[in-house]
Amino acid sequence: MATVRNDQAGIEVIAQASNGREAVTAAQKLRPDVCLLDIRMPVLDGIEATRLLAGPDVADPVVVVITTFDTDEYVYGALKAGARGFLLKGASPDQLANTIHAAAAGDALIDPAVTARLLANFARQAPAIPVEPLHNLTGREEDVLMAVASGKSNSEVGKDLYISVSTVKFHVASLMTKIGARNRVESAIWAYETGRLRGEG
Repeated sequence: MATVRNDQAGIEVIAQASNGREAVTAAQKLRPDVCLLDIRMPVLDGIEATRLLAGPDVADPVVVVITTFDTDEYVYGALKAGARGFLLKGASPDQLANTIHAAAAGDALIDPAVTARLLANFARQAPAIPVEPLHNLTGREEDVLMAVASGKSNSEVGKDLYISVSTVKFHVASLMTKIGARNRVESAIWAYETGRLRGEG
């Protein structure tokens, strides 16, 4: 798996940990912009560590990026726990750096080949959850949500919908407020759980 180096542009490694409990303790003390966790860690696994650092009950969540094996249950669990994104084992240094920067900027990186598939699989295994947004989404917000849930970046969404990146960001922020999502990953999960993309992936 690719490692993070201090010589990668804009990235400074401020702590390392040998197990999940140490990682949580260090993150809570140092408050890094991004925590990079593995699913399989001794003492405390990556999903529980993510929940402690970025779960819904955390007032000021630390941004967490999960690196994991291509196992749907683990990835889905990590995303539900609050992870901003994930990378598979074998990611290149550039991919790792891009994911860290995206997470820090709030533009979570969702792997379209893996995330869309796993979310669709989980959606097919259970009835759609009848969760309605706090306010109705506009047609354009629905379009943007569908694109985000399929793993597209802001620039790709803008190109597909013939709108500017700034307009995409506006719609993403608006729809996240309406559905109560904290980031793009949670927006994607919501889209699948409410049946909007049922059967795709």
